Amino acid sequence: MLVEETPIASFHTPPAPVAGLAQALAPGTPGSADPAHAGFQVFNVRLAISAERRADAGVLLQRMYAWRGYAVEAGAGGGNAGNKFTLYAETGGELVGTVSLYLDRHGVLPADEHFGDRLALLRREGRRLCEPSRLAIDKGMSKRVFAALMHISHLYASRLHGCTDYVIEVNPRHVAFYRQVLGFAEFGAQRHCDRVGAPAVLLHLPIDHMSAQIAKWAGTLEQHGAERSFYPYFFPLRDEAGITARLAALCGPGERA
Repeated sequence: MLVEETPIASFHTPPAPVAGLAQALAPGTPGSADPAHAGFQVFNVRLAISAERRADAGVLLQRMYAWRGYAVEAGAGGGNAGNKFTLYAETGGELVGTVSLYLDRHGVLPADEHFGDRLALLRREGRRLCEPSRLAIDKGMSKRVFAALMHISHLYASRLHGCTDYVIEVNPRHVAFYRQVLGFAEFGAQRHCDRVGAPAVLLHLPIDHMSAQIAKWAGTLEQHGAERSFYPYFFPLRDEAGITARLAALCGPGERA
């Protein structure tokens, strides 16, 4: 079995959303579905190691960007070299979500191209930055896919690398979404992003804030279905240690801060 075939985390959702809310019945534990949940859709989150999986992530990214009218360079999707770490979510062998997380190891993030002056303010404060980028979720997928990718990126950034802050470039029309579902705040006024041929706004989120929201809401969807953020869709706190251990094993002994 390829190392890549080992899930970092798995979760179940109903085949179709129930009243707009997908239930996570057995999150965090890799492996096949529990027979008691037969008929439920199983999702696995994995590290994109092979060229084939990186290409699959790139295809999804290009398709979803094109659907929204954005440009994306050929071969996008990336791997896990240098300062970039790429996750993907699949169900039934079909890749349905991906995100790449860039670490500020060399003082250069994708957002530096257009917002370097704003990132410099955080660096001067001694902040350790990371940037989620190349995020794509297939149409019709459960909110749990987005939440799982972001939760695992958070554990990778905070537990293994000691990052203190997220920064992210988004289209202006997506600012309200990121503010509501994760708590991002605007940190750089609108500028043109050459990479996608569209305007972009820089958003910022202290990782401590995300950690506090995870501690408050994660794994509580059934009790707090009315909460407007996506934090109730995150894995329960009891799953974090196992997910972090699997991340460390997949990424190697040098992947700790």
